[in-house]
Amino acid sequence: MTGTTVARRMWARFEPVHAVTYFSPESRASYEAAGLRGYWRGYFAGRAAPMGAVDAEPVIAAFHGFAPAMVHRALPDVWSRATPAETLRARREGAVAALDRILADRDPAALAEAADLADEATLPLADATGPLGAANAALPRDPQAPPLARLWQATTTLREHRGDAHVAALLAAGFDGPESVVWRCAPGHRTQMQEYRGWTDEDWQAASDRLRARGWLDAEGTHTAEGDAAYAAVEAATDREAGRVWDNLGAERTERLRELLTPIASVAFSDIPNINPMGVPHPASV
Repeated sequence: MTGTTVARRMWARFEPVHAVTYFSPESRASYEAAGLRGYWRGYFAGRAAPMGAVDAEPVIAAFHGFAPAMVHRALPDVWSRATPAETLRARREGAVAALDRILADRDPAALAEAADLADEATLPLADATGPLGAANAALPRDPQAPPLARLWQATTTLREHRGDAHVAALLAAGFDGPESVVWRCAPGHRTQMQEYRGWTDEDWQAASDRLRARGWLDAEGTHTAEGDAAYAAVEAATDREAGRVWDNLGAERTERLRELLTPIASVAFSDIPNINPMGVPHPASV
């Protein structure tokens, strides 16, 4: 595996492991036990907690695709319900409980090896420039923690680093928050995507109009060749930045981690909704 192919294949393997924190009943219960009742309180607090008790504005910028009004409904109120430290503990415990359930029949030695390699892959990210990747990489490391706790945190750090790179590429290409959501929305899924990201009908129409004016959507809302080329450049830039992790880890250890993560990610993928805002493919398909 070389170049962007490596980055794309590895993303399809670490993203599903990270994503259990959004969709598992264990994660929801853990957030609620910490005082974060309601799905979006847990979501925004859980992702933002590595940055500390931040207000809405840094989260609006870092998360990129969410309507500001939606973020303001959660932040900074969530920090009156659970501190960042309490939130970090809840997100870790919920994710590990979910992985314990879905990976109960997996070889413990393979899980430990995957955790070791994934954790090693994140070491260079202590100097990452993106806010979410850097904040997760800066969290204290506990080499004595259970393998699934280390694996989940490592996949989360990798995912947030890639997300930072994607946001930077979107901004450089001229895709603002609502435009990026409209662009990626599959036919027939608009209602769900608007609910996921909080944009109004007026926001959605205005973003669509801007994309049409740029020549990236046609009158029917279909991607144009010019738009596809612009977004392909975004994906290529994302893969280039995310691929630095695997260049540092080296081809042999990256390939070994891919082998170890494939069955883990395949099981995790089956535990998240088929229609989800991440757009991650099944690991076996990449």
